[in-house]
Amino acid sequence: MDDFIVYALAAGIALALVVGPLGSVVVWRRMAYFGDTLAHAALLGVALAVAAEQLPMIGVGLVGVSLAVILFWLEKQRELSTDTLLGILSHSALALGLIVFSLIQAQGFNVSLMAYLFGDLLAVNASDLAWMYGCVMIILLVFSRLLSPLISISVNEELARVDGVAVEKVRFLFMILLALVVAVALKVVGILLITALLIIPAATARLYAKSPRQMVLVSVVVAILAVVLGLYMSLQWDLPTGPAIVVAASLLFFSSRIVSYRGR
Repeated sequence: MDDFIVYALAAGIALALVVGPLGSVVVWRRMAYFGDTLAHAALLGVALAVAAEQLPMIGVGLVGVSLAVILFWLEKQRELSTDTLLGILSHSALALGLIVFSLIQAQGFNVSLMAYLFGDLLAVNASDLAWMYGCVMIILLVFSRLLSPLISISVNEELARVDGVAVEKVRFLFMILLALVVAVALKVVGILLITALLIIPAATARLYAKSPRQMVLVSVVVAILAVVLGLYMSLQWDLPTGPAIVVAASLLFFSSRIVSYRGR
C-alpha cells in the first residue's frame, strides 16, 4: 500500500482506540452535548494555533482543556443548568473562532476551513501520527484508572459518593480526556463529526455487550471496523474520508439494529 494509506489507517485506528472507551461513558452519562461543545470550541483552538504558527492539535487541546476548566467552575456556582452553560460556551467559542479566522485570513494566512471541519485523513504524516499516538497513550492510561469510578458514577452518583468516589475530580478528569480526544480526531473526521464517532460505535456496542467493560471493548472493535470500511469507501468511490467513516459507523449501527430486531 502507498504510504499515505498506511498513515491514514494508522491514524484512524488511533482515534478508534479512544472514541470507543470514552464514547461508552458519553452514552452512559448522556454527555453528547458536551462533545458538541468541545467540537465547536475546537474551531477557536485551530484559529489560535494557526495564528501562532503551531500545530492545530495543540491549539485544540489547550482550548478544550480550558473549556473543561471553565465549565467545571461554572457548574459549581449552581446558578444555571449544565445544558444552558454548554449552550453559552459552545456558541461563544464558535463565534470567537470564526472571528479569529476572519482576522488571520485578512492578514494573509491561507487557511482551508473544510479540512478542519470535516478532517483530512489522507494528508496525515509521520509527525501527526507521533502526536496522535502520544495523546492516545496518555488518554488510555488515565482512562484505565478512571473506568471503575466512572461506572460507579454512571450507575448511581449519590451511591458513588457514599462509597468514597471523588465524583467531581473524576468528572473533571473525564472532561479533560474528551478535550484531548477532540484534538486527536481533528485530522481524522474533523470538528463537525467527532461527536458522531463518539456516540455511534458505543451505541452499536450496547446491543451486544453484557457488561460495561465488554461494551468498551466492543465499541473499540466497531470503531476500527468503521474506520477501515470508511477508508475503503473513500478510496474506492473518491469520497471525503471523514464523512465516509461516520457513514460507515452509521451503517454498522443500523445493520446491527435490523439484525437485533429480526432476532427478537
